[in-house]
Parts: sequence; C-alpha cells; structure tokens
Amino acid sequence: MKRIGDLVIACTVIASALPLMAIVALAIKLDGPGPVFSRRERLGLGGRQISVLKFRTTVHNPQRTLSQDARLTRVGWFLRYTRIDELPQLVNVVRGEMSLVGTARERPDFLR
Repeated sequence: MKRIGDLVIACTVIASALPLMAIVALAIKLDGPGPVFSRRERLGLGGRQISVLKFRTTVHNPQRTLSQDARLTRVGWFLRYTRIDELPQLVNVVRGEMSLVGTARERPDFLR
C-alpha cells in the first residue's frame, strides 16, 4: 500500500508541478552554463548506491576554494531556500529508489 501511495502522490505532484519545473529549468539555463540537474550519490535501501536528482544550485565546476555561499547561483539560492531544488527527487520515488516518508538518504562517504 505504501508503494502505491508513493506512486500516486509522486505522479500527481510531478504532473501538477511540471510547468514550475520547466520555468526553473529555463531559469537555471539562463543563469549560467552547465546542466539543469545534478546528481548526488546516496545510499538507498539495503545499502545500495543511488543517484538522487536535484536541480543544480551551484555554479558549474566550482572552485574548491570558494565558500558555499559563493558557489550558489542567484537562482540556486532561491531554489534551496524554497526547497524547489528537491522536486526532481520525485523521479527517484517513481523509480522505487526512495519513498516519500522515511529517513533521509545519507552520503556513502559518511557511512564508511
């Protein structure tokens, strides 16, 4: 039942948020070079490694010496503040890699 609920809710939110996601993708493209999405490696169910999708909020190929604030783009700051950057994770929910309710996925290097 939980999986069916996850699918129904995720598909409904994706369908209703599609215009917003298209506007965000365009804003990211206009804000600077680089991809629209970023992937973050996380550990999923059973310790399996998954790629979690997010909207890109930092400059493309940032220098390591920049502070976190300097790495954020103008659009990226707003996306993180409103949590809109996490909307693409609904694709991970549809794929069955994540659930809408549960613990947050941890980075692999934190658990080793």
